[in-house]
Amino acid sequence: MSDVEKKEVNLSVYRDDAAPHEYLSELSRMDAGDAQQFLNVGVDPSESGRGGSFIQKDRSVIHCKSCQPGIEIMGISQAQKQHEWLKDYIWKNVSPESDLFTSRVKENPHEGYFIRSLPGVKSSQPVQACLYIASEKFSQHVHNIVIAEENSELHIITGCATAPHLVSGLHVGVSEFYIKKGAKLTFTMIHDWGEQINVRPRTVTRVAEGGTLISNYISLRPVGSLQMFPTTYLEGKGAVARFNSILVASKGSHLDVGARVILSAPETRAEIISRGITTGGTIIARGDLIGKVAGVKAHLECKGLILNNGLMQAIPELSGYVPGVEMSHEAAVGKIDKREIEYLMARGLDEESAISTIVRGFLNVDIEGLPPALKQKLDQTVSETQKDMM
Repeated sequence: MSDVEKKEVNLSVYRDDAAPHEYLSELSRMDAGDAQQFLNVGVDPSESGRGGSFIQKDRSVIHCKSCQPGIEIMGISQAQKQHEWLKDYIWKNVSPESDLFTSRVKENPHEGYFIRSLPGVKSSQPVQACLYIASEKFSQHVHNIVIAEENSELHIITGCATAPHLVSGLHVGVSEFYIKKGAKLTFTMIHDWGEQINVRPRTVTRVAEGGTLISNYISLRPVGSLQMFPTTYLEGKGAVARFNSILVASKGSHLDVGARVILSAPETRAEIISRGITTGGTIIARGDLIGKVAGVKAHLECKGLILNNGLMQAIPELSGYVPGVEMSHEAAVGKIDKREIEYLMARGLDEESAISTIVRGFLNVDIEGLPPALKQKLDQTVSETQKDMM
């Protein structure tokens, strides 16, 4: 990794303890400021249209419930007590020795969620989860386990954010996902961390025969630094993975975001789609597709716009190990095409409105699996972000 790509985190400036927070039997009782932050990342305190909720504030689980039979939602420590077999899943995808951040989670864990759909159960409404930091300079370490059992369908919306007053903090999340035979997991993350927050998620997913992973990631607000590179193993015949990301980096933000998919079974499919805009910050958009057997198909697409001096770097990688793999990539980095601006201005828009329209269209990628209310909220957020950029 080159010097320009590095964003070091001084772990010694953070504290790993925080005062406990009250458990809320009803989310409607939460502080109004917190509630607004939750809404900004797609987590609805009214729990309307949600199949269940998991809310963690600092190191405290403050609300947890499932509204649908066959969907289990609980803190990871409770799950370990309730399910003795969970020891066969925890730290099996991710090694605690992977880096300083994973070892931090292993040595000093601060809960995290366990979400599981039982065999054949299809979630009628998405489950929502929020990992929230409210204490200054707190280093939050969570370990999440998601299991979609055979022929089940699970939809999770995870909104991560910080309290309005917070200046500095660190979030480290280790997530291990297991998608069993014929199961489907749609996982949407919306981040709104704050200008001096450092974020280090570490995620590994295993997908069995006929399983599907749809992963959506959205980060439109300023963040100190974010580094994430989830790895997915397509281990069963016909397994599928699709990654979509929408990124905006303002001045001072450093986003190093990507995904790796290893296609190691026949008829597996993968797609990684990324859209990024820098208005003065840094975006490193990575993608790595690895084809290990004949007949796999995979595509990687990364497009970036530079609206102000910053860095937009695309790093696509394709690795084919046998004849018969079908893999492709498309990467483009640049500015808005002047001809597009002129085209819109010829139809009555002034220059600022024309640029605004192009930016909005660029960010409005059709993200699979979003419920209508969340899509509307995202469209509104994109509009607000586009206005801020102008």
